Amino acid sequence: MTLDRYDRQILTLLQENGRLSNQELADAIGLSASPCLRRVRALEESGLILGYRALLDARKLGLNLVALLHISMDQHTPERFAHFEQQVARLPEVIECLLITGQTADYQLKVIVTDMDAYQILLLNQITRIEGVTGVQTSFVLRRVLDKTSLPIPD
Repeated sequence: MTLDRYDRQILTLLQENGRLSNQELADAIGLSASPCLRRVRALEESGLILGYRALLDARKLGLNLVALLHISMDQHTPERFAHFEQQVARLPEVIECLLITGQTADYQLKVIVTDMDAYQILLLNQITRIEGVTGVQTSFVLRRVLDKTSLPIPD
């Protein structure tokens, strides 16, 4: 899909505030409401806009500990990876799972929990019990320096 300047502006503004009304969006980019709505619908139908979500304050929910886990697997087979990914997807504390290369680990997980006790329970009762996991190395986040949800829109 080729994006023009209006499409890029729509995407940028909706990433900043997904609750903008169509009229507010149209006014901000200099279009009338009907063409703006058609563009938004086309971006949604193309799959470029995946959905709309509310961003929550983790600390206000008591989720104070963020950890990055590097997971090593015993076998590098599609079946083993698929099984691991299915098991991890069931854990609400895992907010990101990346299959990685260039490290000694196979996966990087980002988890968020209330405290160290909750982390220990997750690690020992869930993650290390997934078939195929042979090693876990954990780093704890001290401070979020940058935490973006917006993607850069290429020209």
